[in-house]
Amino acid sequence: MSSIELTSVCKSYGEKEILSDISLKIEEGKIYGLLGRNGVGKTTLLHLITNRDFLSKGIILVDGEEIYENNNVLSKIYFMEEKNLLPLDMKIIDIFNWTKEFYENFNMDYAKELSKRFQLDINKKLKKLSTGYKSITKLIITLASGAEILIFDEPILGLDANHRELFYKELLKNYTENQNTIIISTHMIEEISDLLEKVIILKDKKVIANDYVENLLELAYCAGGSDIKIDEYIKDKKIIAEETLGTYKKVTILEEKTDEDYEKIDELNLDISKVELQKLFIHLTEMEGDLNEY
Repeated sequence: MSSIELTSVCKSYGEKEILSDISLKIEEGKIYGLLGRNGVGKTTLLHLITNRDFLSKGIILVDGEEIYENNNVLSKIYFMEEKNLLPLDMKIIDIFNWTKEFYENFNMDYAKELSKRFQLDINKKLKKLSTGYKSITKLIITLASGAEILIFDEPILGLDANHRELFYKELLKNYTENQNTIIISTHMIEEISDLLEKVIILKDKKVIANDYVENLLELAYCAGGSDIKIDEYIKDKKIIAEETLGTYKKVTILEEKTDEDYEKIDELNLDISKVELQKLFIHLTEMEGDLNEY
């Protein structure tokens, strides 16, 4: 198991700043979701963590060691990129053997077993595969890599529902057996929410949240009722979303309920419900400021 620590990390391309003063700890042996809107810098952050791009400022440590040109550290990480970097003219079985040269703990038997489960023909060349099966090839290599840190950037591109479900099951099985540190960057938040232990949310070049999923979900809730009752209830509360239909109003409140709130909810007969992770993510990335400032 391995941990990752970023301190005051910045990344710019020329005059354009992509990431600004990011400090965070990615704990060992946990499954993280890296969430953020398109273009916010998720892939850039992953490239920095895996030393595929240069830092403008700051430091990144894996198990207390700097990653820059440190093969000992980088060998602990396998990064499945969204774009394909594997040799297109190679057969899948040859790609497996090629990967084992770089990752000595690559599990060939497991890779072949997964290939059968996904119905992947390992004697085909990669260029002959569909987009979905190219993704499956990358997933299999990542899961079988034996690396302590597994990073997935949009891992389910082109996968049908059955293959996505199989991937989620294998990911959990792999995690249970090996206690890897896993980072998943994806837009399919609703599908992976049950897999995640912690969530990192990027917005406006910064990390606005890095917490356990259950903690984030406990911070917010939905309240619905007549607009008059809701307006009475939400005085001085932190509202991050609001919907109305006729005289019915539903708000999302970013704070924990107090004993006084429970009494007021009963008194006003309000409808209370939990916030889904995907909806909370949308609310948090639409609101002004970060989670601590709000």
